[in-house]
Amino acid sequence: MTENSPFDWRPFLLEWSGEWADSLPDSARDEENEAARQARWLGFPPASEERITAMEKRLGRRMPPSYREFLKVSDGWRHAGGFVSLLAGTADARWHDDESGLAVMFEEYLDEDAGPEERREADLWRRGLQLDVESDVTYVLMDPEDVDEDGEWAVYTWASWRAESPERHASFLAFMRDMHREFHSLRAQPRDGEPEFVNDTTRKLDAAVEEARLEALRGGWERAGKALDEAKGYNRPRAAGLGDQIRRLLGQTYMVYFDGLVTDPRYAPELLPLLVAEYAAHSYRDDSTLKFHLRGADEDLMSLAYATLERMRGGTYRYTAAGPFGEAVERARELTRWGDTDGGWRTLMDALPSWEPLGPDLLAPLGWVADPLLGPLLTPERGRELLSTPRGGRTGEAPGPAAGLDPDCLAWLAEPDRGNNRTSYRFVLVEGVEPEELPARLADGDGTVLNEPMTLRDARSRLLHNRREFSSYDDRALMAVGRAGTGWSFAFDGDPASFDRRRFVSPAPAAGAGTRAVVVWSGLRAWHGEPFFHLSVARDGVEQYAFTYADGEVRRSGDIPRALDPGRFFGAPEDAAEAERPLLEAVAGEFGAHLPRHAIVNGRLHTFTTRSWTRPPGDGETYVVIRMK
Repeated sequence: MTENSPFDWRPFLLEWSGEWADSLPDSARDEENEAARQARWLGFPPASEERITAMEKRLGRRMPPSYREFLKVSDGWRHAGGFVSLLAGTADARWHDDESGLAVMFEEYLDEDAGPEERREADLWRRGLQLDVESDVTYVLMDPEDVDEDGEWAVYTWASWRAESPERHASFLAFMRDMHREFHSLRAQPRDGEPEFVNDTTRKLDAAVEEARLEALRGGWERAGKALDEAKGYNRPRAAGLGDQIRRLLGQTYMVYFDGLVTDPRYAPELLPLLVAEYAAHSYRDDSTLKFHLRGADEDLMSLAYATLERMRGGTYRYTAAGPFGEAVERARELTRWGDTDGGWRTLMDALPSWEPLGPDLLAPLGWVADPLLGPLLTPERGRELLSTPRGGRTGEAPGPAAGLDPDCLAWLAEPDRGNNRTSYRFVLVEGVEPEELPARLADGDGTVLNEPMTLRDARSRLLHNRREFSSYDDRALMAVGRAGTGWSFAFDGDPASFDRRRFVSPAPAAGAGTRAVVVWSGLRAWHGEPFFHLSVARDGVEQYAFTYADGEVRRSGDIPRALDPGRFFGAPEDAAEAERPLLEAVAGEFGAHLPRHAIVNGRLHTFTTRSWTRPPGDGETYVVIRMK
């Protein structure tokens, strides 16, 4: 808005006044309110140009355009939102000059690292123009130093019981629109004895919510989201519950409650698990506040919620769905549990058009996000792909597939991980066998079985919790397993023990009985000790070739293929770390195998504990064993 194209205040203020008059409960009809109700006008007579000019002379500043134009229609305003009962006109606007003493309070919150914006916020109470005349301990200040290109002053509102910092409104017009929205939000759900709150604004917004629902199912989630956010600001029914579904699939969890939907028995199977999973992740087993997160839940729903909570904590929650989409969920689960997260995602997306919602207000399948196995498939990019795909019987243009998360290589292991913690790792590749066969090849005894899928962090925590004996010579690896591309399975350890070249025993021969096996152990970026790298390859239970780089030297055996010859990779000791990526690329090229990055880093995989990677102590060698009762 500029002075050359001012906002037409009168229709907006008349509409607001009429809505207020029609919704005024009997209990609020005192003499002043009753007069305003009958007049259907919350304002006052317009201010003349002379009156506005006199105010500006008194204050020493020309008023911003939208406030000036407002005064020409109404010289002040009653009931601006829910907490300001009288807003200043020309006679009452005044410099606040820290009358409240809040400048000192806000300055006390500042530390030595406070930036200019924080200091300006504290000084607002000295320079601001106060517009609240009567309020529920709510301040409304226009800031003459926060001015946009149109000359508009920002408006700040603050109450101690609402927020720590003042809320900024870009202009007086923006403030009044926000207050109209606040008025609607507070009146949207009338209490007993109050008139039903229905008017042209609510009818228009409710129609927009329904159109947004259909648009979301057609794949137009961005347009739908904007319309739902607008309606949510007015507290229209359904808007928050529908919009929360979009937000959750974009990876957002803050203030996502699926209001009005999660307590509906039709939608609870899809929406309840997400809230319970989020609660389980942050509740630290204090279940007393679960009901707060499920506003309006009845006894049956709370029983279901607590049962779901136990399944979440026990890792046994499993998402299911009906029809062809449900069948695809099971196929995706099978791919995902062996590390093929890209394949699992594509399986879900290919079946999404056949998904049938449990009710009209369900915009997409969501319960799978709470599934411990399927949930890690979601990324913001994939969420956008899902939301852009027509579904639920609607048609539209299908989006292009989101890029896969797993590079067809091993070289990603040489990249710094989040937190830069992966400096050493080891893995075994076995050709022509399924992942569930690996314990028989790499562990002691016939009784070793795979654990249920879990993160490597959780698997290590559980192993340490249950372990009662620790040995300085024993190096049994906790390894995640899965498929390593066509024809290969892998076992991976991302946090191995220290490498001891003198006592190391490669598991390749045992793993390669009747087939071929590859072992890689890298510590070229290890924080402590000298960098090292080991490669060994076995066929039919016999080691074919191997090399170990350690202490700046290479020890080799067998006929090493030229592509893997360590002489091509290792030169000066200080350059050893630079050999990691080309070595991994060479291994991937030689054997045609790769490791699934997303599953290893973010997903959940089956795990087991191998036999020791070191030989038993020899004569005269000492070691320590600690046993815990």
